[in-house]
Amino acid sequence: ELEKLGLRDDVDLHVYEVPVEYQTVQSLIPELWKKHSPQLVVHVGVSGMATTVTLEKCGHNVGYKGLDNCRFCPGSQCCVEGGPECIDSIIDMDTVCKRVSALGLDVTVTISKDAGRYLCDFTYYTSLYQSHGRSAFVHVPPLGKPYTAEQLGRALQAIIEEMLDVLEHSEDEINCQHEH
Repeated sequence: ELEKLGLRDDVDLHVYEVPVEYQTVQSLIPELWKKHSPQLVVHVGVSGMATTVTLEKCGHNVGYKGLDNCRFCPGSQCCVEGGPECIDSIIDMDTVCKRVSALGLDVTVTISKDAGRYLCDFTYYTSLYQSHGRSAFVHVPPLGKPYTAEQLGRALQAIIEEMLDVLEHSEDEINCQHEH
């Protein structure tokens, strides 16, 4: 749906479907970062428990015990051996949530600090580690429970555009501070 809607003109949107497989995530995420050198990667995952569109603040390194679609689970039960327990996104999710909520879309947006210790969290942490925090993760409920594909597409479009805006403004502030 987001591919149909697109993003603002100065943004190149690349959409990939990431399999629910730990080993694929460990190779694919670094490959995508290397291939595109993006300003930001936004992962989107479906959560059967979600009733809102949820912005995840951080990814976790340990606690992965569930088998993936290949019936595999990392023996270490972690994403990156020796990596920090938790990595926060550099995107201020509270600001993004407030801004998107103020747009009056017919979708509720919330914040979370626990993406669930399964493939969504594993993917998020792997991407955060690879990108030094330049990643985001959005959990969405299953289609029709309660939102349509169009509603979710419009919400993701607004969320990503706000994330880019927040990121660009925070980088402007960082650059401004370095110039003094």
